[in-house]
Amino acid sequence: MTGLKKKGKLQVVFGPMFSGKTSELIRRVQRYNLAGYRCLVVRYTHDNRYSTDSVATHDGMALNAILTSKLGDISHLVENYDVIGIDEGQFFPDVVEFCEAQSDSGKKVVVAALDGTYQRAAFGRVLSLIPLAEEVLKLNSICMSCSAEAPFTKRIGRETEVEVIGGADKYMSVCQDCYVTEPTIARSPFKNLRPPAHIIPMNLL
Repeated sequence: MTGLKKKGKLQVVFGPMFSGKTSELIRRVQRYNLAGYRCLVVRYTHDNRYSTDSVATHDGMALNAILTSKLGDISHLVENYDVIGIDEGQFFPDVVEFCEAQSDSGKKVVVAALDGTYQRAAFGRVLSLIPLAEEVLKLNSICMSCSAEAPFTKRIGRETEVEVIGGADKYMSVCQDCYVTEPTIARSPFKNLRPPAHIIPMNLL
């Protein structure tokens, strides 16, 4: 049949720092790519923690990406693509308008974003994507202080600006209890455990 409009779809992956948002974005884009879709990945210009030309995870997964600070500036580039992956969606001031326009035009849009700031307030405008999305996934991390489920991000440094880009040097993923504890200390409850005598330490293999 001809004349039918392609069906678009908006998928949003939320979560705190270190919850696997970018890994999930990469996984979804790669699935579309394997199915023959033309895929484009977009990264925020000022986030160069792990790469200058890719969307990258904390553990080294990466996909080539184009960089921008405003999604509207790349509208002319996305015309030839079927799938658009957007990492760190909370930083883009026009993320809502862009995603609505692209999904309404028939494209599949996947957004990975922090849902909350270090103060547990809505981050930018990303929560306004929820009523536009066909799928919303909220990921949790593991509390970097007590190893409970961690839905929140806590800033370690003294900066007060909302946009402070960093990794484990500036942020922790934390549970409710550890969020309100001062100071919250990054630690592992397992670090003092000794292996059973029959297990050979890895450095001796």
